[in-house]
Amino acid sequence: MRKGLLLRLSALGAIAVLGLSACGESAVGDKDGKGETPDELVISGVPAEEGTDLSNTYEPVVKMLEKELDMKVKFKPSTSYAAVIEGQRNGKIHIAQYGALAYYQALQNGSDIDVLGAMVKAKGAEPGYQAYGIVPKGSKIKDIKDFAGKKLCFVDESSTSGYLYPVAGLMKAGVKKDDWEPVMAGGHDASAIAVSKKECEAGFALDSMVDETLIEKGDIKKGDLKVVWKSDTIAEPPITVYNGLEKGLKDKIKKVFETKANQDYLVKEGFCEKGKCDLTDQRIFGWEPVEESYYDSLTEVCEETKIDACEKIE
Repeated sequence: MRKGLLLRLSALGAIAVLGLSACGESAVGDKDGKGETPDELVISGVPAEEGTDLSNTYEPVVKMLEKELDMKVKFKPSTSYAAVIEGQRNGKIHIAQYGALAYYQALQNGSDIDVLGAMVKAKGAEPGYQAYGIVPKGSKIKDIKDFAGKKLCFVDESSTSGYLYPVAGLMKAGVKKDDWEPVMAGGHDASAIAVSKKECEAGFALDSMVDETLIEKGDIKKGDLKVVWKSDTIAEPPITVYNGLEKGLKDKIKKVFETKANQDYLVKEGFCEKGKCDLTDQRIFGWEPVEESYYDSLTEVCEETKIDACEKIE
């Protein structure tokens, strides 16, 4: 899955691995080199909706993993991808749900990880989603090129659909880089709501947040926002496993995510109820394996935009 990305990052990764060798057993596994078998497996992720508690949305997966792996499993919520990246890089977090750009950043920062699968919103659906460029009801803005010089709501500089692809869209439309006043709202919901309230003249959020989630929750009404731009299809967020785990354990985790990390299995085995088994705050069906080339488009978009989140290593 990382072939294209790692071509440019291999040297950086080598440096990072050398640095990790001095970080203790938690970073590189046990002393005999066979990998780590923790007392408790830790999963982490960052909410798409600002202030959301993800623990309940991962509970069916946590219970299923405890049964399948015969070990304790804990979900540890985080408010930033930087914290998740650091935790997984150092072996404190064993399974992590990233956004696509945050996954790219994790590789840049030397994380030794594999992708278990990509989010799938509905059974049988192909992985992929879009970023929306949105304006409030009544706005005279008709196209993304009209975003030039405006106050724009983004999600976060580490957000794929809330920053990276929007910047690429702006540049492709002829808007000069930074010819806008950026506001980092902190969540896809916060960005969309701020635009609906005209706190920003325009902004960006992921498609399902605008089309479904906020309307269903009553945070906005249908028609409060107008979509004036849609991105190309974006690779769905990946869930990853730390490669410092003992090989047998890691292989079991991979197999579980290939066949059992979905609503059908979780409902059938009693880990959640039908109709009440939406996973993560994006209400997905589950995760599906993806081809190695699936995330390579991130390299292309990062090369086009040259945003700091793509280039810097912290």
